[in-house]
Amino acid sequence: MYRVEATDPDGYVAALSGWQQARVVALRAAVLEAEPGLDERLKWGHLVYFSNGPVLLIRAEPTRVLFGFWRGKRLLHLEPRMRGGGKFELRTLELREDTPLERDTALALVRAAVALNAELGNPQRASV
Repeated sequence: MYRVEATDPDGYVAALSGWQQARVVALRAAVLEAEPGLDERLKWGHLVYFSNGPVLLIRAEPTRVLFGFWRGKRLLHLEPRMRGGGKFELRTLELREDTPLERDTALALVRAAVALNAELGNPQRASV
């Protein structure tokens, strides 16, 4: 598994380079603009954002950046390219250097994901 060596979110971003760093910087800015009250942490080796439990993640890898949502299965109407399965309805959008992602889509995903956690509770405790 690919891991960025860092001890905090700023260090995570600083340890990246090239298009991955630019993409993570843009995603991070959109996330914090959409929901300034999110708790941003370096957890599981990447950026994770919390509001009533985990909401979303940003993970840089050598050939891609993942933008994932714990309740992503419920957000496919906003971004149908998200893939995945498993626990907590997690879905991720795989971004490569040339993958387009509209800023408005990123903002809408973040806002909707936070609203789902507010409505449904912590996804790690959910039974649905």
